Parts: sequence; structure tokens; C-alpha cells
Amino acid sequence: MTAAKDARPKKDIVEEIQEDLRQIDVYRDTPIRLLGYANEVGEAFRSLVPVSLVRLSYVVSIGYVCADTLDKSRKAYKLPWSSPEERRNQVSLTAADTLLWQGFASVIVPGFTINRLCALSAFALKRATALPPSMRKIATTAIGLGAIPFIVKPIDSAVEITMDQTARKLYSLKIHED
Repeated sequence: MTAAKDARPKKDIVEEIQEDLRQIDVYRDTPIRLLGYANEVGEAFRSLVPVSLVRLSYVVSIGYVCADTLDKSRKAYKLPWSSPEERRNQVSLTAADTLLWQGFASVIVPGFTINRLCALSAFALKRATALPPSMRKIATTAIGLGAIPFIVKPIDSAVEITMDQTARKLYSLKIHED
């Protein structure tokens, strides 16, 4: 720490920390984000568990998507707007933007990615190894689970960039700097 920072009153430091915490998006910047990837865990286990459990993992992911959408919509509603119509429009756009982003970044793209990775792995293991079917299923699941940490950031970034270049050009969200 510099001497200037040491000289600041404790209240300023606390306020700075509180401001930093307000800037954290709990649904995208914390481990809660991983709930959106529950369906990828389900997809990884598809070869070992009943399909009903895979579907249940999608319920968890979609619940996460809905929770983030409701949270961001509620926050947009609480902001000061010049008219009820502007509030309604901005809350609707916030909800649509969040639902679209989360739908692609949490459910559609990663679910498809892990599903296809596991299918390809199962195919390759069957063709290239002499492993018994039960071991191939376990290996396929391990490959799918192992890939999840590596796909989170690239998919989130790709969805953000794609939305900025497509859907978000069609509408404009007003950002409040309160």
C-alpha cells in the first residue's frame, strides 16, 4: 500500500469496498454462475444416468436463468425513469437481454457443446480402444466433466460478442450510473 492509501480514513476504504461489491454481478461473477452449467453436468452423465436426471439438470439451469432475469429486471425497475412507459420499455429490454444471453451462454451452447463432446468421445473410445462398455461410459463422463471448466469463459465471451454484434444493435438499454 502507498502512504496515501494508508492515510485515507477507514470510512473511505469501507465505502470503496462497498462500491466494488455493488459492481459484482452475483449471477455472472461469482460461483453462482456455475448453477447455469448444471445441464452440462447432466449431459456429461447422460451415458450413466436415466434421462430424467439429465432433464432435471436442465430444470436447475433454467431456474438459474430465470432468477438472473428476474433479478436484473427488478433492479432496472427500481431505477429512476422519466416516465412509466420508459420504465416498462427498459425493464422489458433488460429482461429480454438477460434471458437471451443466459439462454445461450448457460443452456443452449454449453449443453450442445458437452453433448457433442461426449458423443464424439464415446464414438472414438468405441473405435479406438478395447475398453468394456462400462469403462467407456465412465471415461466419456470424465471427459465431459473435465471439459466444463474450460468452456465457461470462452462461451460467455463468445455469446457477449455475438449479442453485441447482433441482437443488441436492434435495441438500446439505458445504463444508469447511480
